[in-house]
Amino acid sequence: MQTRRRSAPIEYLEQDEVEALLNAVDRTTVPGRRDYALFSLMFNTGARVQEVPDLRLCDLRLQRPCQVRLQGKGNKVRVCPIWPQTARLLQRLVEERPYALDATTALFVNNRGDKLTRFGVYYLLRRHLATAEANVPTLREKRIHPHSLRHTTALSLLKSGVDFPTISQWLGHASLDTTMRYAKSDIDMKRQALLQVFTDILTKVSSDRGTFGRLPIIDWLKRL
Repeated sequence: MQTRRRSAPIEYLEQDEVEALLNAVDRTTVPGRRDYALFSLMFNTGARVQEVPDLRLCDLRLQRPCQVRLQGKGNKVRVCPIWPQTARLLQRLVEERPYALDATTALFVNNRGDKLTRFGVYYLLRRHLATAEANVPTLREKRIHPHSLRHTTALSLLKSGVDFPTISQWLGHASLDTTMRYAKSDIDMKRQALLQVFTDILTKVSSDRGTFGRLPIIDWLKRL
């Protein structure tokens, strides 16, 4: 009999952890401003780690409507909206280049001026997380990697009420089933669903039998 493999839990960042990571970046330096723009774009778009180093100047639209063109798996291209704040960060990043640029120039480069690699993104993330962990200890308990930023975007969209087909297109998923797994990952949504079930039951019982005091289990659920 074949054993069914259990999928690993999805690691993502809570809002205070996202803020701690971004605040850990020293924006007074040129490399720091690059890193801040890099992580802001990743949180904004939910891009795969390789999609970000592959971005070129010709893939940017920094005037309204602001957007970037991402090339995903199987060379599939999708357009993703970005916030005006993110567009301003990218604009400054480009303007600070000390050399001539053309349309095919890589957006994110290392200190030698070479295209940033996915391993470079991982290194930068780990370095800034080490600083952020001092302010938000919960980060030490998580195994955060560049793909965790993508998971964070997906779950943020889900919590905001964005429908699954839109999230699927946003992230460039080949199948809606891939997107649906995020619904199983967020503990806050599970708490709310569980609380709602018990609230509905108690409301029905109360209307049938008269009003009574709140059961301890409701208070327990809210403390989860």
